[in-house]
Amino acid sequence: MAVRIIAIRKANGHHDDQHEAVSDYKWLNESTGKSAISTRPVMVDWVLNKNGKAYVSSQEGTVYCEVKKSASGTLFLQTTTDSRSSNNLLNLPEC
Repeated sequence: MAVRIIAIRKANGHHDDQHEAVSDYKWLNESTGKSAISTRPVMVDWVLNKNGKAYVSSQEGTVYCEVKKSASGTLFLQTTTDSRSSNNLLNLPEC
């Protein structure tokens, strides 16, 4: 199953701080219409261990998310690299 990430939340409401980690992801299953907010650990586990796929869409296209590890060992979702910034997770609205 794949879900589209439609918004993010950062801890302490620091949405524009690029060094602050995303704490929650709001997603939409376009096949079923179901939408929910899941924490970062839940989404990472779903992608890594439950064969889930997450993506971000914009008018310019769609990119899938990969699980990455920060220097401090925190696992998080990040969009795959492409030439567009409009489909970046950090450009999504606050949820």
